[in-house]
Amino acid sequence: MKYLLALGVSLCLCTAVPTLSAAEEKEPARQSEETFDLGDGREMKFLLYLPKGYEEKEHWPLMLFMHGAGERGDDLSLVKKHGPPKLIENGKDFPFIIISPQCPKGTWWKTEDVVALLDHIMQIHNVDDNRVYVTGLSMGGRGTWQVAGAVPDKLAAIAPICGPSDETIVEKIVTIPTWVFHGGKDSVVNVDHSEKMVRLLKEKGGDPKLTTYPEAGHDSWTETYDNEELYEWLLAHELKMRKKMEADKQ
Repeated sequence: MKYLLALGVSLCLCTAVPTLSAAEEKEPARQSEETFDLGDGREMKFLLYLPKGYEEKEHWPLMLFMHGAGERGDDLSLVKKHGPPKLIENGKDFPFIIISPQCPKGTWWKTEDVVALLDHIMQIHNVDDNRVYVTGLSMGGRGTWQVAGAVPDKLAAIAPICGPSDETIVEKIVTIPTWVFHGGKDSVVNVDHSEKMVRLLKEKGGDPKLTTYPEAGHDSWTETYDNEELYEWLLAHELKMRKKMEADKQ
């Protein structure tokens, strides 16, 4: 499926998503390979996962997953190496719409491109605007921080994993429920990065969570994404709840 973004209007060059047959309902849901036209001759490839029974509900939570540096390129099978895309390939069902974009080889996540894709998916799919979540690992952990800083008013919660810190966005994301994960023996991105972000958020009045795996190296994501508690925690947060709490404090 190919998506087009032009003249500020998002168009979907596709047919409607088909309703699943009874036989298809019995099979594990799968993620499709998609392309989003960013304009100026640029495209973003991404994986799209629609949960079982997608057509039966008017609104679904949305999770944006951002991979690490090792999965960059133009081969979407690389994105399936870790995180939710890997689990989906292994047969796991999620109660989310999940989009997993791929960063081009030799580049870093371009926040405005990721946000453009996020906005487009929110427009054309059955997304619950109150339950939009972002998570990512390593380079995608930093991407998670940066997307949150760009669109704090759209996100219900974030879960950055072993990502480099970005102090510039702290004040913008103070009220976003945040759960940070890192390996205590990470030699690629030192755990100090996550500890610093959590400390700065707390100094500004935030209430982030930090889980450190004392014996883990850079791969702190496998244990994190295998933990059902993460998904339960994400789903427990809604944007309208956060905005109400913000209003009550004023």
